[in-house]
Amino acid sequence: MSLPSPDAPIYVISVAAQLTGLHPQTLRTYERLGLITPGRTGGGGRRYSHRDLELLRSIADLTAAGIGIEGVRRILELENQVAALSARNQELHHELSATREALRLAMASRPPATPPSRLPALRDPRTASQSLVVWRRGH
Repeated sequence: MSLPSPDAPIYVISVAAQLTGLHPQTLRTYERLGLITPGRTGGGGRRYSHRDLELLRSIADLTAAGIGIEGVRRILELENQVAALSARNQELHHELSATREALRLAMASRPPATPPSRLPALRDPRTASQSLVVWRRGH
């Protein structure tokens, strides 16, 4: 038997309250304020997940430290932004690594480049974007 997902809504409000050390009315208040959104049964009963319990404990710790509800809300928003940015950063890192590997493979499969000419090349500053002037040294 496998453990349920951390997001699986399995705890009724009385169990969630007991596990977090909060009163059930406090859990209802946090929901009403939009700090937490428990799952619902078909009959409308609240069901809390393990992740919800962790969030409730975090909220309780912040309020116990003297932070008001609006401060808690802002901290939670910022934590969510950090998590989203961290995930996006990880995605970009993987994408960059894959691109670098594809470029390395493409460069490795190219035929060898022709050796560069030993003639000096000078650009006319007035037409540098349009043409290239090559000078040959006199014999």
